[in-house]
Amino acid sequence: MSAMSTAGRQADRDVGLGRLVIDDLRRARLNRGTLRELEELYRFYVDDEARRRLASMGRIKRAFWVLGWLLKSLLLKLSPGRALMLVAAMVLVLFEQLEFAVGVTQIETHPRIWAFLLLLLVLMLELKDKLLARDEIDVARQVQLALLPQRQPNVPGWSVWSYTRPANDVGGDLVDYLEFGADRVGIVLGDVAGKGLGAALLTAKLQATLRAVAPECTSLDELGHRANAILFRDGLDNRFATMFYLELEGHDGRVRYLNAGHNPPCVVGPGRAEQLHASSLPLGMMETASYSEGALDLRPGDVLLAYSDGLTEATNERDEEFGVERVERLLPEIRELAPDQAGPRVLREVDRFLGDLRPGDDLSLVIIRRDS
Repeated sequence: MSAMSTAGRQADRDVGLGRLVIDDLRRARLNRGTLRELEELYRFYVDDEARRRLASMGRIKRAFWVLGWLLKSLLLKLSPGRALMLVAAMVLVLFEQLEFAVGVTQIETHPRIWAFLLLLLVLMLELKDKLLARDEIDVARQVQLALLPQRQPNVPGWSVWSYTRPANDVGGDLVDYLEFGADRVGIVLGDVAGKGLGAALLTAKLQATLRAVAPECTSLDELGHRANAILFRDGLDNRFATMFYLELEGHDGRVRYLNAGHNPPCVVGPGRAEQLHASSLPLGMMETASYSEGALDLRPGDVLLAYSDGLTEATNERDEEFGVERVERLLPEIRELAPDQAGPRVLREVDRFLGDLRPGDDLSLVIIRRDS
């Protein structure tokens, strides 16, 4: 989120990113796909405090420590029955042969076979749970897609293009249009803290809240206040949403907007370049937060680019972020393109920057151009 950096990412930087372990993996000359999966596994199981401890260890000690930590974390995340089966499988692997007495008969067994069967059983049980969860997430994805705008708004004198891409099957970014009559539309770009199913549910809450209260609000100050009160009342601890909201009217360059803790959108035009910085806290963070409406005049040819932090915080394999500077370097080119051409141009640039890496956060764009 723009209001605060991801804790895990900051902890990585504090200890050289946990780059110590990652560099050790690279020295093992693993192929890129395997290395990427091991990096994700490391970041999933090793918490921030553990990463800091790794910074002071030598390579050999670090390797044994990480192996032990991963094993302990794995056992703690399994159910007791499955953890017991995994321990039994590991014990069996330590022995070449076991003998069980049945009456007066000695029966030789092959412990590695039994260990394999136990491991196979644990994997099958975990796969069953994953497939059931996958079915539920597929339904959630279909619902989320159904809630997205099915077409771009048609506002006389304006061109609008939007896009959203979740990092996982469902995401925590919101792009929505609220129509108030034939020539007036509200455009929303929201970003809920976190990602995945929990963020997606809160995104649906934010969307429903805005659609319910926006038509009744006489100012964007009131819209921010009412939306914040509802999200604070019904939300969860450490869950909040940044939001950029603006309203367009046909053939009128006067734009009202509200930036609640969101990344500053960029406005670029002939002889013009500025950012619309946040004037309010994210929604749902503080009950007493105040919200203030902003306004600007867009001239024919001016372009506004709003984005979620999945753009600027996209991180490549060298642990470099895409950053605001790269976005700003794209602005002169974006100004010369129609929104439906400028958007794909930005996406191609960030995908080229990521290379083979999977995006680590949801990414959304809204591009608005005043035509006349």
